[in-house]
Amino acid sequence: MTKLWLTPTHLQGSVYALAPLSQDHAADLRAASADGELHKLWYTTVPAPEQIEAEIDRRLGLQDAGTMVPFAILDPEGRAVGMTTYMNIDHASRRVEIGSTWCRKAVQRTGLNTACKFLMLRHAFEDKDAISVEFRTHRLNRQSRAAIERLGAQLDGILRSHIIMKNGTIRDTAVYSIIASEWPAVKANLELMMAR
Repeated sequence: MTKLWLTPTHLQGSVYALAPLSQDHAADLRAASADGELHKLWYTTVPAPEQIEAEIDRRLGLQDAGTMVPFAILDPEGRAVGMTTYMNIDHASRRVEIGSTWCRKAVQRTGLNTACKFLMLRHAFEDKDAISVEFRTHRLNRQSRAAIERLGAQLDGILRSHIIMKNGTIRDTAVYSIIASEWPAVKANLELMMAR
């Protein structure tokens, strides 16, 4: 088997942190999922409060298989307010997708998402020498697409009729990426955004 390129780690920012996901985060994440009833949004996949433990187990199973590194997103008080992951990890080629991200409604549009993505991008490019970091979202999820574009990611294209959603609709997936040569400029822009 190829040596694992990405493994669980703690990423600490000036305000927020990312901790390796565990069942210890379940109670906080149940409350986070209930905030705004995010699990009812049709264009994204957020576990319902009663599904949190199973979702943590699913993500940890993918971690054991070497295809995902899941995190709990921690607020300044250390409470888990959401989840994010390195996923679809290509250990041999040092490529990864950042995705399966959600956070409670109360912390949306607060700078948390930018700060967390910065931590993950910096770790991937600077500590792990990634060649590319990818982001994917529903073509119709304007909020998510705008957030990805604010990070500095470039649209690679749309995968049409890509995935069947839980509600039976078919998702066109917008695929974005940041490549290693773009990271210095993207980093400078993110640091400026976070300093405001």
